[in-house]
Amino acid sequence: MNMLDRLKKFFDRLSQRQKQGIFTLAAVLALSGLLLAMAPPAALTAANTRLLPIYSVERDQKTVALSFDAAWGNEDTQTLIDILGKYDVKVTFFVVGQWVDKYPESVKALSDAGHEVMNHSNDHAHFNTLSADEIVKNINACSDKIEAVTGVRPTLFRPPYGEYDDHVIAAVRSMGVEPIQWDVDSLDWKDISAKEIYERVTGRVRSGSIILFHNAALHTPEALEDIVKFLLSEGYEIVPISQLILSGPYTIDHTGRQFASTEN
Repeated sequence: MNMLDRLKKFFDRLSQRQKQGIFTLAAVLALSGLLLAMAPPAALTAANTRLLPIYSVERDQKTVALSFDAAWGNEDTQTLIDILGKYDVKVTFFVVGQWVDKYPESVKALSDAGHEVMNHSNDHAHFNTLSADEIVKNINACSDKIEAVTGVRPTLFRPPYGEYDDHVIAAVRSMGVEPIQWDVDSLDWKDISAKEIYERVTGRVRSGSIILFHNAALHTPEALEDIVKFLLSEGYEIVPISQLILSGPYTIDHTGRQFASTEN
């Protein structure tokens, strides 16, 4: 007996109610397949769309932002302030709450020099392991410390280790805070030479880039002045991240690049 005959024999043995159930299930499956085939691509992919922070920004002008993460040592902070001040360049520092506890005078010096002091978590935790409530409490704890020193509450957040997932990004944005990554990594945290830092940054930068440095990396002060001079000579305007990102309706593509929204 072939497979078709076996199926027919099996079907003949079913009760009328069982047969009706099979017909109903088949109809539902067929309708689901039809609706799936007719759905627009956006509907099919929406469930798989990942929430992303801002890595870079689509800008018509040649504009970039420099950012510095401060989570450990403090030996170079004033040197960085002096170099940036020499060229009247304002940047964004993402500081950890525990760093604020240790170096409040440096936090104030950064703010007094006109630099943005933004949130890099309270204790440099792995945010992927935290609940949404823990994320909110952690960020607020750091922002409270920064605001107490500078008088300004942070509106930007950089996840420690650059780690995030959908629940992290959703929790951050629920606070009215924008999560920020970078598209140019200087790799200064690896203690590579000043020449390598310079070549990495100048070879990768483009309009709308957010460049990552660290305040206590070994060769960052040595490389920074030449990088700033290169950017200015190439016609780039260097601004803090809050002035680089778009404030109106926006979209973020799969690379994390922010675009002005074209929707009405």
